[in-house]
Amino acid sequence: MERRKVALVTGASRGIGLAVATQLGLDGFRIAAVATREEEYYPEAGKRLRDAGVDYRWFAGNIGSGEDRKRIVAQVVEAFGRIDVLVNNAGVAPNVRADLLEMSEESYDRVMEINAKGTMFMTQAVARQMMAQEQTGAKRGTIVNVSSCSCEVVSLNRGEYCISKAGISMVTKLFAARLAPEGILVFEVRPGVIATDMTSTVEDKYNHLIEEGVFPIARWGRPEDVADAVSVFAGEKFLYSTGNYIDVDGGFHIRRL
Repeated sequence: MERRKVALVTGASRGIGLAVATQLGLDGFRIAAVATREEEYYPEAGKRLRDAGVDYRWFAGNIGSGEDRKRIVAQVVEAFGRIDVLVNNAGVAPNVRADLLEMSEESYDRVMEINAKGTMFMTQAVARQMMAQEQTGAKRGTIVNVSSCSCEVVSLNRGEYCISKAGISMVTKLFAARLAPEGILVFEVRPGVIATDMTSTVEDKYNHLIEEGVFPIARWGRPEDVADAVSVFAGEKFLYSTGNYIDVDGGFHIRRL
C-alpha cells in the first residue's frame, strides 16, 4: 500500500480508536488521530503510536461541534493533502445510567449530538473531500462507522446510547447508497462487550454474563479485535460490497432456543 494514503480516526486517544489508529498505521496509512484534547493530554496514546512506528499527526476537537468538524477536516487536508479512510469511532456513553422513565433531555441531547449527529456530519464533510480528490486505488475512499451491538440490543438504563447507535446504523446505509456511485464504500462495525474505559464500570456484570455462556466466544473482546475488522474494510477487499456491517461480539448476536 502506498504510504501517502491517509486515515482519519476519531476518538483515537484510547480504547478502540487507539487500537484502530495503531493498526491502520501498521497497514501503511498515515494517521490523522482526532481526540477531544491536544496530544499532551494523552501521553500513553502518543507513546503507543510512536513505539509502533506509526506516521501520525494529532488533531484536537469535538466532533459534536460543526465548527470543530470543519476545522479538523481542513487541518488534516492541509497536513496530508487528502483523506482516504474515515473511521467514525468517537462516542460517549450517558454520564448517568438512568432508567428510560428517568432519562433527561440533556443527557439525550449530549449523546445524540456526539454519537449520531457527529458521525453524520463528519461523514458528510469527509465524503465531500474524498469526492474532490484524485482516486489513487481501486476505490475513491472508505468510511467505517463504529456503532455497537446496542444498535439492536435494548439497555433500559441507557436508552439514549442505544438510539444513537441505531442512528449510526442508518447513517451507514444512507451514505453507502449515496456514495457508491462516487466510488466510496461505507461499512459498519458493531462491537459487543469490549474491554475499554467505557465498560470498566460494569465489569462484574459482563463477567457474570460471560460465565453464564451468553457469549459463544467466552471472553471479553479486545480493542484490537475491532481494529482488525476495520483494517479489512479499509483495505482493498470488499470492493463489491457496501452498507454492510460485521458483529465483533463473540457471537452474542446469535439467537438461541
